Amino acid sequence: MEAPGTPSRNSAPARSSSMIESIRGCSISGVRIHREELKRKITMPEYLRVAVMEAIRAKDAEAAVVLQLYESNKAKDAEAAELPECPLVVFINPKSGGRLGPELKARLQDLMSEEQVFDLSSVKPHEFVQYGLSCLEKFSALGDPCAKHIRDNLRIMVAGGDGTVGWVLGCVGELNSQLRLPLPPTGILPLGTGNDLSRSFGWGGSFPFNWKTAVKRTLDKVTQGPIARLDR
Repeated sequence: MEAPGTPSRNSAPARSSSMIESIRGCSISGVRIHREELKRKITMPEYLRVAVMEAIRAKDAEAAVVLQLYESNKAKDAEAAELPECPLVVFINPKSGGRLGPELKARLQDLMSEEQVFDLSSVKPHEFVQYGLSCLEKFSALGDPCAKHIRDNLRIMVAGGDGTVGWVLGCVGELNSQLRLPLPPTGILPLGTGNDLSRSFGWGGSFPFNWKTAVKRTLDKVTQGPIARLDR
């Protein structure tokens, strides 16, 4: 999934404090996307997505309610859970995309899970980085192979305009200075007026008219697109 000539995701770049990763849009026109297959590919096991959400709510990756989820699922879901090929979280700016924000959020939640779609009016990207990703890292350090797989293979999609995309990329980029690698690569669903970043990376310059079908296609593109490194 790496773009040709780019280093491995797990190798530290020479100037790690200034590197972020984006996913380039790729053409998959004419390919039918099966909803249930897509859902299996991107949806995290329930105990992990709930743990991530609880860590964010508590603003503590080691809160009692979070660790209880680890303990109660250690011998059950952690071993039996089906690992998603490309786990994904979405940040959505509900004020973008005209009046379609609530409908778009509901559509995204229907295609994956409620806990993996973050409304930026209530969950900020730095909170996800500080508490949500830390929760996955904590579970991984405790020996949870499913949490390690999710953390190592996680991708992000941002539904918003250039300002929203830049905000999320900036927060994710802080992982470099904290030596918390790999960085989750980021794809874009353009909802702004300019959408220059989205256009530059092949995601298009406008919110599509047939958006209900386009959302499913965009989620699938996020799982397949090659990774490009950006120097901030």
